[in-house]
Amino acid sequence: MSCEAIAYFDSAVVTVTGEYTECVGMNSSESSSFLTVKGAALFLPRGNGSPTPRINHRRNKHAGDLQQHLQAMFTLLRPEDNIRLAVRLESSCTQCTRYMVVVSTNGRQDTEESIVLGMDFLSKDSSTCTMGLVLPLWSDTLIHLDGDGGFSVSTVNRIHIFKPVSVQAMWSALQSLHKACDIARTYNYYPGSLYLTWISYYESRINSHQIFINEWNAMQDLQSHRSDSPVLFSDVPTECDRTERLIKTKLREIMMQKDLENITSKEIRTELEMQMGCTLREFKEFMDNEMIVILGQMDSPTEIFEHVYLGSEWNACNLEELQNQGVRYILNVTREIDNFFPGMFEYHNIRVYDEEATDLLAYWNDTYKFISKAKKDGCKCLVHCKMGISRSASTVIAYAMKEYGWNLDRAYSYVKEKRGVTKPNPSFMKQLEEYQGILLTLLYDRKDDTNTNNLTLQWQTQFDAKLGVVIL
Repeated sequence: MSCEAIAYFDSAVVTVTGEYTECVGMNSSESSSFLTVKGAALFLPRGNGSPTPRINHRRNKHAGDLQQHLQAMFTLLRPEDNIRLAVRLESSCTQCTRYMVVVSTNGRQDTEESIVLGMDFLSKDSSTCTMGLVLPLWSDTLIHLDGDGGFSVSTVNRIHIFKPVSVQAMWSALQSLHKACDIARTYNYYPGSLYLTWISYYESRINSHQIFINEWNAMQDLQSHRSDSPVLFSDVPTECDRTERLIKTKLREIMMQKDLENITSKEIRTELEMQMGCTLREFKEFMDNEMIVILGQMDSPTEIFEHVYLGSEWNACNLEELQNQGVRYILNVTREIDNFFPGMFEYHNIRVYDEEATDLLAYWNDTYKFISKAKKDGCKCLVHCKMGISRSASTVIAYAMKEYGWNLDRAYSYVKEKRGVTKPNPSFMKQLEEYQGILLTLLYDRKDDTNTNNLTLQWQTQFDAKLGVVIL
C-alpha cells in the first residue's frame, strides 16, 4: 500500500513516497516492514534478537530484485543486528550489483550503534552475496556531497565514495547516515572505546573478490589514474591537455632508450620536437619537470627481501615488469595514486600523503599482515608510494623491525643499503622510534612465556646489547 515516511535531515522535514513490503520472521509470527523507493529499502525497526526475516514477495513496483537481494543480506547478519537501510549503488561492472547497507544494533552501553557494510552480488539474479566493505560510523564521521550524483563518508583517515542509482535513493541514504552519525556524536563513539566492538565480526568476514574490494576503496581525487576505457571516456581534453599527454608518452619512450649519463635535457627536448614535428618552446618548464619525475621513477623496484620489493609509481604501473618479477601483491601507500591493475593483483591501500602530520604508524599492523600474507602464499609484494623514498620505505622498515626482530638502526641501515634513496620524513622517523618502543614493550610483556619464539629472542639479544638491559 502507498504511504508517506517522515524523516529529519538538517532539521528540515522531508517527505518520501514509496511502498511498504512485509518481512515475516522465519520462526515467528512477528513481522516488520520496509519502505521501498527506487534503488533503496528503508526498514522499520525490528526487535533485538528477531529471527532472520523471510521476504514476502508481493509485487512492488520499486522492489524488483531488491527483495531477493535483501534476503541474501540478512543471512550475513548476526541475529541481534538490524538493517536500517539498503541502497543500490552504481557499479563499474554492468553485470554486478552493489549495495551500501546501514546496519545497527543495541551496543554494550545500551545505545544504538551503526556501521556501513558494502554488499556485492555477481549478477542481478544472484541469490547470494559477499561483503567487500566494513565502515564504522564514529563520532568524527563526516558526509559530503561530491557534486557528481554521490557523496563521501570520511572517518578516522578513511574516505569512501558512494553513488546511489537514483536521487531518491541518495536522499534516503543521507537521512539514514545523518541519523546514525548524530547518535555517534551524542554518545561520543570513538576508536578504542567500548563502542562498536562488534565490528570485528564483520571485518573478519570480508570475502568479496578483489575487483569489488578495489571499487569500494576507490578514491575520487587521485592525481595518477589507471587508463580510462575508450567506451567510458567522455571528457573532451583541450589542445594543451592533448599535447601534454603526448609529451609525457614520447618523453618516457625517449628517456628509456637513451644513455641518460651521456645526453642533456636540451638534446632530449630537441629529439622530442623532431618526433612531434613542432616546436615545444612553451612547454619547456613542463618537460623539465616531467623529466625529473620520470628519472625518479625509471629505476626498477628494489628487492629488499626475497618476497618484498620497494618502488615507485612507475614500478606500480609497469605491468610487464611486475609480471616478470613475480609480483602478485601490491601495497599502495599513497593518497594520490590509483590502483593501476585492479583484478590482476591483490591490493591493499594506505591512503595518506607524505606529510609530517600523517600518522603512518597507525597502519603498520595492517601492512605487516598484508606483506606476511604474501609471504605465506609464496608470492612477492611490491610496496610503493610516489617515489619509493619516504612513505613506502618507512613501511618496509617497520615490517623488517617486526618480522626479523631488528631494532630501528639495523632495519633502516639494511633498507637504506638496498635502496639508496630511502629517506623517511622526520615525522615518520619519530614514528619508527615510537614503533620500536611498542615492539620492545611487547617483547618484555612476553619475556616469561615458556614458548618464547625466535623473534622474541632476537629482540631480547639486540636490545639488551643496545640498551645495556639485564633481564632477570
